[in-house]
Amino acid sequence: MKIIAIIPARFASQRLHAKPLADILGKTMIERVYLQVKKAKLVDDVFVATDDEKIFDVVKDFGGKVIMTPSSIESGSDRIAFASKEIDADYILNVQGDEPLIAPELIDEVIELMLKDNKAEVGTAVKKINSQDEIFNPNIVKAVLDKNSYALYFSRSPIPFQRDLIESEWLHNSTFYKHFGIYIYKKEILNLFSSWQASSLEKSEKLEQLRFLENGIKIKAVETNCDSVAVDTIEDLEKVRKILLSN
Repeated sequence: MKIIAIIPARFASQRLHAKPLADILGKTMIERVYLQVKKAKLVDDVFVATDDEKIFDVVKDFGGKVIMTPSSIESGSDRIAFASKEIDADYILNVQGDEPLIAPELIDEVIELMLKDNKAEVGTAVKKINSQDEIFNPNIVKAVLDKNSYALYFSRSPIPFQRDLIESEWLHNSTFYKHFGIYIYKKEILNLFSSWQASSLEKSEKLEQLRFLENGIKIKAVETNCDSVAVDTIEDLEKVRKILLSN
């Protein structure tokens, strides 16, 4: 099985301008992500898919492989689908370009999930939330799973909603899952995804994975003990810098 990782890197981020080029202790964010993905044992090769010449040049400069894609593409999975047309692979791994601390072990866990379960068409990762603040942070995507670890829904809102409890009691009376921005797809499923229009739920939540669920594609999740910090704001960027300095 040939497994190729593609990192989508869009220049025009709404919340943090030129995010892939943000400096993190002497390296750009996109280089940090690329280096973490390269450490994964089960990844055969790594590419960046971008819509910007500056990002293209930066990746080339640090020795990475990069594919230019149209700026009109909005979602990361659509960008990866476009880039994957040039790539020979059985599985395509999508690692978000704003995850500079993503653990190689987490990447391998997601890949192993797909290799072990032939019925799974898309794989991803979740982690139990242990912080009250994370439940109500719209930048942290929550996932609800069925008993077989298939996703029922993803949302920026706190789910499952605890109707009969005050918010301070939620964490101690239910299990909440944080969703990581990592996916692995069978290549033919990714091609299907790009043929579908952006779904109504996807547009509402600004979560591309909902397009799969609305079209009947099951997403299986592995529960991990690894953690990461997605960079959506300048505060997130400072947090990542502090974590790397402390290490």
